Amino acid sequence: MSIIETVLFDLDGTLADTAPDLAGALNAVLIEEDRAPLAYEAIRPVVSHGGIALIRLGFGLEPGAPDFDRLRSLLLEHYRAEIATRTRLFPGMDELLAELERRRMAWGVVTNKPAWLTQPLMTALGLSQRAATIISGDTVPENKPHPAPMHQACHDTGTAPLSCLYVGDAERDIVAGRNAGMATLVALWGYLGETDHPGDWGADGMIEEPQLVLDWLTATTTVPASNL
Repeated sequence: MSIIETVLFDLDGTLADTAPDLAGALNAVLIEEDRAPLAYEAIRPVVSHGGIALIRLGFGLEPGAPDFDRLRSLLLEHYRAEIATRTRLFPGMDELLAELERRRMAWGVVTNKPAWLTQPLMTALGLSQRAATIISGDTVPENKPHPAPMHQACHDTGTAPLSCLYVGDAERDIVAGRNAGMATLVALWGYLGETDHPGDWGADGMIEEPQLVLDWLTATTTVPASNL
């Protein structure tokens, strides 16, 4: 195993618990459209899959259907207005980031969330200036599971893929990381649904909480003495 120099994270469901604000946005649109709001527990597993999946859940519509684009735009408008009202880093994540920084290891974000939502969220969380790279869903032409966003993160951080670890809570995260030549970990604290089988995704490991990233790094790699 190569020495890991950079740790990259998915955003929704891995770095930050964005589900409360996204659920609030979906329910706001449902109420505006004279529909009953959904239980938070029904919305949470869908959050990692973005606005399309949320409109599909709330209204039973697919892209291209009448009203789909209008409803998705309403959803995103509501979400942008309340983007960090209840969103927080997952427990233990701030400590993990601080320890990576103490070790002088770079960290960053690779998300399919568009930049006009990613950037204000990262700023609100106080992370924009700390992250070595922030790759949004429109930074490059392709989205995860395509490896192009991962390769852009490598370029930005000056890190070879073999020296990167990617942590995510969705199958496309693991596929993207693997296709890019990175080590991968499944964030089991994220937005996994009943039909998800992370053990089948081919990740290098699965972890229950953020600080276990450090245990995995210790068990599988050698950190240069200059970083300790």
